[in-house]
Amino acid sequence: MGEIDDAIERADREAFTKQPPKTLKGQIGYLIRQLGSAKAVAQEIGVTADSVNRYRRGARKHARPDIAATIEEAVRQRWQPLVRKRRQKQAATTGGITVETRARFGYTAPIGTTDDGRFRRLTVHLPPDYAQRLFTARNEGAGDRQMRQIIAEGFREVYFQDGGSRAVGLSDVAINDIDYLDLDY
Repeated sequence: MGEIDDAIERADREAFTKQPPKTLKGQIGYLIRQLGSAKAVAQEIGVTADSVNRYRRGARKHARPDIAATIEEAVRQRWQPLVRKRRQKQAATTGGITVETRARFGYTAPIGTTDDGRFRRLTVHLPPDYAQRLFTARNEGAGDRQMRQIIAEGFREVYFQDGGSRAVGLSDVAINDIDYLDLDY
């Protein structure tokens, strides 16, 4: 997963109306309901089906730290899919998406102006069409580079060109060296 994919995941998790199960037994029970069998859960988390059944019965109360982290991540990825879809649909149709980042921006500008990339800390609200493009790209398996380009195009239009009222000759913006990136929608 890339930085933008992680940021989308964090933003989705902020919308949860209930917290996912905390106990190992609860997490395994949830995964079995989602995946259908102990064997499918075992393949997902990298243990045997017998271990999954021990976790489910409560015979084994603690998993190794690496397995526990894998289980928790598998639960969080599947938790409240309808809440996630609803928030993403709202962002893509009416709300838009707010991007807060500290990154190095590079750009292509006309001769005689500076195109020297530098770190900037920006918080920019992008219109719904950029949110739609971002979510569509993620759902189609786009890489971090493609999702960065979508956000960079939004920054070019909304921040650097201010909807066409300035920096009209700015043709290309690139996001490099992301220090941090957070999304809110």
